[in-house]
Amino acid sequence: MNIILLGPPGAGKGTQARKLVDERGMIQLSTGDMLRDAMASGSELGLKVAAIMNAGELVTDEIVIGLIEEKLNGDHGGGFIFDGFPRTLPQADALGALLEKHGATLDAVIEMQVDDDALVARITARSTCGNCGEVYNDLSKPIPADGKCANCGASEFKRRADDNEESLRTRLMEYYKKTSPLIGYYYARGDLRSVDGLAEIDEVAGAISAALG
Repeated sequence: MNIILLGPPGAGKGTQARKLVDERGMIQLSTGDMLRDAMASGSELGLKVAAIMNAGELVTDEIVIGLIEEKLNGDHGGGFIFDGFPRTLPQADALGALLEKHGATLDAVIEMQVDDDALVARITARSTCGNCGEVYNDLSKPIPADGKCANCGASEFKRRADDNEESLRTRLMEYYKKTSPLIGYYYARGDLRSVDGLAEIDEVAGAISAALG
């Protein structure tokens, strides 16, 4: 099964992707992770990525599609979760063509719906474990009283510099301008499933599981 997790920054796509990896054996394809892995690999494509990013330039859609294709040629596990890609309609077309080329299908697009004000309140209270990336929230999931991550035991936590209201609202506007048209695109194709992205983590996971069948 191949799916896309779609939603604005902070909607919880990464958290839900990790649960799907654990529960269904799926492979999470995060654009950021793939770029970092490529740079560390020393491959021809990785060297190209490193040169572009070190120059402060944006990696092209063609390169990202190339990285995804490398993954499609490897172990498929329980299928792929596309997290952070596609972000635009041309990218969606390119991903569809790539899957078709490999005889694969896109089985569902999960839209994680949120309320902007509630999302801003949640994200500005967010911190992550500096070791394993476990997400905590001052309001709904505070860091344990002993100051240690419940997942790995580390004691270093960090907040993203852009997890403030001004930066988040700018990122939300960018999402609505460039990425939200994908909601209509995948709805028209019959692939879209919508869940409440602001529910409790386990409730969201249950809704996603029900949507996937």
